Amino acid sequence: MGVMNWLILVLSGLFEAVWATALGRITGFSRPWPIVAFLAGMTLSMAGLAYGMRTIPVGTAYAVWVGIGASATLFYAIAAGEERFSLVKVLLVLGILACVVGLKVVGEPAGT
Repeated sequence: MGVMNWLILVLSGLFEAVWATALGRITGFSRPWPIVAFLAGMTLSMAGLAYGMRTIPVGTAYAVWVGIGASATLFYAIAAGEERFSLVKVLLVLGILACVVGLKVVGEPAGT
């Protein structure tokens, strides 16, 4: 599995956080920038996920993509003051990220 595919998959997970955050800020068509950010983030996120799935198994790629996107969205919301900091939340999200790293480390079984 190529390093470039993993890098693009991680970046696409970050773009998932962009579109999820932008989606929460859309208030109709009066403010275009959240809509533009949503569409750009969604497009880049899906394109990166599709690219990563070329060499990374679908289940692994999707789990990594969701884990990174959810983690980045939560950390952004905490940093922006939109969500309260909770040590338990942070520890649980770090657990998700540890599992994402574990999926990369475990990789595919020999012979596949």
